[in-house]
Amino acid sequence: MDCIQNWEAYSDAEHSTWARLYQRMTPVWERYANRHFLDGIRSLYLDPNHIPRLTDVNRFLRPLTGFQAKPVAGYLPAFQFFASLRNREFPTTVTIRDAAQLDYLPEPDIFHDIAGHVPMHTDPAFAEALVRFGDCAHTAATRGPSASLIRAMARFFWFTVEFGLMKSPTGLKACGSGLLSSHAEMEYALESPDVKRHPVELNWVVNQSFEIGHFQPLLFYVDSFDHLFRLVDELERWMKAGKLNNVAPGEPEVNEADLESFRVVEPSVSELNYLPRAS
Repeated sequence: MDCIQNWEAYSDAEHSTWARLYQRMTPVWERYANRHFLDGIRSLYLDPNHIPRLTDVNRFLRPLTGFQAKPVAGYLPAFQFFASLRNREFPTTVTIRDAAQLDYLPEPDIFHDIAGHVPMHTDPAFAEALVRFGDCAHTAATRGPSASLIRAMARFFWFTVEFGLMKSPTGLKACGSGLLSSHAEMEYALESPDVKRHPVELNWVVNQSFEIGHFQPLLFYVDSFDHLFRLVDELERWMKAGKLNNVAPGEPEVNEADLESFRVVEPSVSELNYLPRAS
């Protein structure tokens, strides 16, 4: 749900948690993050010692790509989250993790969202891929959404935007925000011999389940953000052709709130052309 960021209410301990997270991430970013992320961190002028004000973040972000961080109090149903991307808004959690949970957090917090996701939103090509994904979600909503279709979208987002890798002249780099906000997992993802790293294949990704409670054993990489944009285009074509209607079962489970969130959108006249007609 939408909210405001009451910045003055953050405690010294919460600012200290942000500072500890930021300080230990900096050398890991320099070694393993993709160059677009590093450029983005510099463009946003994030304060390494204090939780940022979202108004300050947006002051630097909006002129670059039109995106803005939109404060939310907690979980958003799937369609509301994806539809925000279409409007160049990124739902941003305003709470920060407890200092005792620096290494693992099952839910997003402001460090994951602002220091993991938002620097990527400064890159025009990545921003356009996110907007395109929001378009794809809207197409799903107007075509009679199913648990299979939403599961396919969630898996695609997970293996690209959250835990994706990208090729670079010096080897693979982290571009997924789940990696970019994790001190331990970013190094593991790129160094461990136990991780399988493959070029992204849409058919594999939409049928591949995942679990969130441990380091990821399987990762996919894209060639560039233009490549990612083309993959989202392909995802939408598969959706319109019915190729996502029966993806493999398994995680993530699609709850009724997520499914219902896709049912509130009425198709426009142009979108009705894609819907099946009675003979």
